Amino acid sequence: MNALSTLALEAGEHIPVVAPTDADGPFALLWLIIALPLLGAAVLLLGGRHTDKWGHLLGTATAAASFVISLVLFLALLGRDEGERQVKQHLYDWITTGGEAGSLHIGLDLLYDPLAALFLLLITGVGSLIHVYSIGYMAHDPRRRRFFAYLNLFVAAMLMLILSENYVGLFLGWEGVGLASYLLIGFWQHRPSAAAAAKKAFVINRVGDVGMGLAIFLMVATFGTTSFSGVSALAGGASESTLNWIGVLLLVGACGKSAQVPLQAWLLDAMEGPTPVSALIHAATMVTAGVYLITRSNFVFELAPTAQTAVVIVATVTLLWGAIIGCAKDDIKKGLAGSTMSQIGYMMLGAGLGVAGYAFAIFHLLTHGFFKANMFLGAGSVMHAMDDDVNMRHYGALRKMLPVTFLTFAMGYLAIIGFPGFSGFWSKDKIIETALVENPVVGVCALLGAGITGFYMTRMMLMTFFTEKRWGSTESGGDVHPHESPKVMTIPLIVLAALSVLGGLMLAGNWIVDWLSPVVGHAEHHDPPVPVIVLTLLTVAVVAVGVALAWFLVGRREVPRVAPTEVSIATRAARADLYGDAINEGLVVTPGRATVRGLVGADRGIVDGLFMGGTTILAGTGELLRRLQNGYVRSYALGILGGALLLVLTLVVVN
Repeated sequence: MNALSTLALEAGEHIPVVAPTDADGPFALLWLIIALPLLGAAVLLLGGRHTDKWGHLLGTATAAASFVISLVLFLALLGRDEGERQVKQHLYDWITTGGEAGSLHIGLDLLYDPLAALFLLLITGVGSLIHVYSIGYMAHDPRRRRFFAYLNLFVAAMLMLILSENYVGLFLGWEGVGLASYLLIGFWQHRPSAAAAAKKAFVINRVGDVGMGLAIFLMVATFGTTSFSGVSALAGGASESTLNWIGVLLLVGACGKSAQVPLQAWLLDAMEGPTPVSALIHAATMVTAGVYLITRSNFVFELAPTAQTAVVIVATVTLLWGAIIGCAKDDIKKGLAGSTMSQIGYMMLGAGLGVAGYAFAIFHLLTHGFFKANMFLGAGSVMHAMDDDVNMRHYGALRKMLPVTFLTFAMGYLAIIGFPGFSGFWSKDKIIETALVENPVVGVCALLGAGITGFYMTRMMLMTFFTEKRWGSTESGGDVHPHESPKVMTIPLIVLAALSVLGGLMLAGNWIVDWLSPVVGHAEHHDPPVPVIVLTLLTVAVVAVGVALAWFLVGRREVPRVAPTEVSIATRAARADLYGDAINEGLVVTPGRATVRGLVGADRGIVDGLFMGGTTILAGTGELLRRLQNGYVRSYALGILGGALLLVLTLVVVN
């Protein structure tokens, strides 16, 4: 077993078997959490123009109502003993088969447990704030009602993904999220770039979905069930090879949804959608689905060391990949998208570390949902002030013009770089600390990623809110008059900023670790080789180096309005997203296109030749006979005469 394989801890050490109780009391309302936004989407889509005036209010109200129910159920779950915090609600029998080979029963069932409870609060809470923000952001869009319908559809699909009790129901929500993201990313379809980005996201996610689908088929063939409790209970009896294949296929699906290498190329292009879409997809919902899938499937990965090692490798590469891309982006939204890719890499790394890291992966997922939604919506507020200009080279000195946006964005910035006391300091640093303890090589890579995060986020802050003014009524700056956003947009920013600061409280008393232990297990505490305070100070020092480097290279120099073309190879590579599209073009698109052309040629030349050759002969014979049977008496007389002469000649020759 290689060094990275040791990250699997001790295979088979923990396989949590979910034994849910039937939903009763307030938990009987569980289905409403999904039904309300789904109903909102249906009303807004089917109601048409009759709902234009109040559609945005209905869409926001349904998301908020789901949040209220989620909060009530969370409080109810808090009041239960640890062993009674798994609740199942059976809606109806969905797929039932039988026969000599065995039977398969799949119900449309919902599972509510500590893991689902946290996700529901994040999705509905942050989702509701994004809905409120969108009321102001999309105020002048003629298709605002349709936009809110798509938002509702997206939230409903994500809730279905989280609440499903089995992998088939999860896959239903998984595909629903893919559809809704396609509709939202390409919402401004009159822009060719938006339409292309939507198709790109849809196609790449379908590649990941093939892996997800194959994993489910393999579960059915191996266990005869797709329920989490069923697979969990039977996983110990399966071969390690089978479990590794299931784990790797699940990882392929997770890479698609969570934009992990090598299926990451869609994420930055997805910025073509409206900014609230970026906040919803990149903070609280779609990109976190892969992390949820790996964490929920912990009973597979704990027995599949090869698959678990693959998760660690993919996560480590991705967290560095996204961070490097973020260093060279001038588009504020694409810079944040590169950051998202990197931060999801940290979450996947935590999940790949096994029992020691599952809880911290979810912890960072939650805090990231707060501060990244805050910063994406803050970026939208800046764009609102700058006439939708996304180029940070055209910003500068906006802190006085946009005081609320600046202060709230700054809270997110301090959280993501891991400034002591802010939420990211507690969540991301725990993943780095765990990685350093479990495997120094991976830990150093995670530590390096933290330093790069400090650099690109400080660069973004300086180019946007500090440095010299590069806008205004000038020949180079255009006629731009920055102004603060309306309260309907700034209030969600204030709430998210507060959560960005206070989110770390979930670690107080080790609460989140204990809360999630019934689902993901609880690792035995092992003292690191060096005191934790040393690891903490080391991480803070590395981040400080990144911040200082950004100040030296950006803060103390004049920022040109046009990006210089004479740059290093590394900068060119980062600007080109580390050639992710070129790699896909060379390894997948071009060979795929050539293969398709070859198959089409073979189909036409060989297959069609074999099957159509006989019909061609028959058609030619028919054409000849048609000419002989033309209906003219003179032709028939000539034929009779010719036949008679041929007969006479035959008789003469024979005799």
